[in-house]
Amino acid sequence: MSSPATAPPAPSSLKRIVAASLIGTTIEWYDFFLYGSAAALVFNQLFFPESDPLVGTLLSFLTYAVGFAARPLGALVFGHYGDRLGRKKLLVLSLLLMGGATFAIGLLPTHATIGTAAPVLLTVLRLVQGFALGGEWGGAVLLVSEHGDARRRGFWASWPQTGAPAGQLLATGVLSLLTAVLSDSAFTSWGWRIPFLLSGVLVIVGLWIRLSVDESPVFREALAQAEARKTARAKDAEQLPLVAVLRHHWRDVLIAMGARMAENISYYVITAFILVYATTEADVSKQTALNAVLIASAVHFAVIPLWGALSDRVGRRPVYLLGAAGVGLWMFPFFALVDTAHFGSLLLAVTVGLVLHGAMYAPQAAFFSEMFATRMRYSGASIGAQFASVAAGAPAPLIATALLQGTGGSTWIALYVIAAALLTVVAVAVAKETRDRDLAGIEPSGEETPERARAEDAHTV
Repeated sequence: MSSPATAPPAPSSLKRIVAASLIGTTIEWYDFFLYGSAAALVFNQLFFPESDPLVGTLLSFLTYAVGFAARPLGALVFGHYGDRLGRKKLLVLSLLLMGGATFAIGLLPTHATIGTAAPVLLTVLRLVQGFALGGEWGGAVLLVSEHGDARRRGFWASWPQTGAPAGQLLATGVLSLLTAVLSDSAFTSWGWRIPFLLSGVLVIVGLWIRLSVDESPVFREALAQAEARKTARAKDAEQLPLVAVLRHHWRDVLIAMGARMAENISYYVITAFILVYATTEADVSKQTALNAVLIASAVHFAVIPLWGALSDRVGRRPVYLLGAAGVGLWMFPFFALVDTAHFGSLLLAVTVGLVLHGAMYAPQAAFFSEMFATRMRYSGASIGAQFASVAAGAPAPLIATALLQGTGGSTWIALYVIAAALLTVVAVAVAKETRDRDLAGIEPSGEETPERARAEDAHTV
C-alpha cells in the first residue's frame, strides 16, 4: 500500500501543479531566450556598435554566455535552500529575479546614450538572469516529479520541459511580429524593448499561479523524518549541497553533465546560432529565419510529452540515446538544407533537429530526478544540469560563430555537435536505468532501499 508521500495525487491537483511549473518555466525561458534572439539580431548594433559586424555578434554572444556562467552558482544557492526550505519558495524567488532582470533590460540605455557603461550593465543583468535560471529548472521539474504518479513520471515531468520551447515560441513569436510590423530602423531604435518590458506582466501571472500550489509531499516527509530521527542521514543533509552531492552522487553528477552536452549544444546551435548563420551565410531574411524557428518550436513543444510518455514504457536511456545519436547524424543534412536558402528546407532542418533534441530533453527531468536522494535532489539535479551548461550551452553560439568566421563554412560546426553527441551517448550508455525507481526510496548513497531493489528485480524478471 502506498504511503501518503508516494500515493498519486488527485488528477486535478497534479494538473494544477504541472500548470504552475509549466507557466513558470515558460516565463523564465521566454526571458532567457529573448536575450539570445536579441543578441543575434540587434544587440551587436546597440551595445557594440564600434566593432566589425561579425565581431560585434561575437561580443554580443559573449554577454549571452555570461548568463550561463552564473547558472552553476544559482544551482548551488537555490539547491542548498531548496533542499532545506522546500521547492516552492525558491521557485517564487527565481521567477521574481528573472522577471525583474528582463524588465530592466528593456529600460537599459544603449551605447549611444551612456557609452561603455551600457554593455557593462547589460552583462550584470544577464548574470542575474543566469543565476535565476540556474535555480529554476531543478525546482520546477522536482515539484512535478515528486508529486506525480510514478508510473507516468516521465510524461508528467516532461511538461515543465515544454517550458523551453514554449518560451522560445513566445520570444520568437513576439520578435517575429515586431519585425513584421516595424521597419528595421524602428525595431532597432525602440521596438526591441517591447518584449523585454512585456516580461513584467508575465511575471505577475506566473506568481499568481505558482503561489497556489502545495509543497512536494516527498520533500515534506523526508524533512519530517530527518528532523525526527536526527540520524546520520540528517547530518549529511546539513552539509553544503555540493559536498553532500559529490560525496554520495558524484557518479550521477558526471553522468548528468555528460548527458547534457549534446542536448545543450545542439539546442543553441539549432535555435540561436542558426539566426546568424541563415542571415549571413544563406542570405535568408531575419523574418524568414525567425518564422522557421517559430514553427519548429511549436512542433518541439508538441513532441516533448510524447517522448516523455515513451520513456515511461521503454525507459529513459533508450529514448535519450535515440535523441543523442539522431542529433549527431542530422548535423550535416541540417546545414545542407539551410544552405539552400529555401524556407521549406530551413523549416525542415530546424524542425527535425528539435524533434530529435526533444528525445533527450523530455526524459531528462525524470531521469535526473530519479538519480538523487530527496534531501539532496534539488542540489544534485541542478548541479549536474547547470555545471554542464557552462561547458555546453554557454559557449555553443560563440564557438559556432568563431568556427564560421575562421573556416567560412559549416563543416567544423557540424563536427563540433557530433563530438558532443558522442560524449552524451557514452555518458547515457554507462548510466543505470532509473524508470522504476521510487523517489522516496533512494538512499543518500545513490542506492535504492532493499525493498525497492527487490521490487525492481521482480519487475526485470
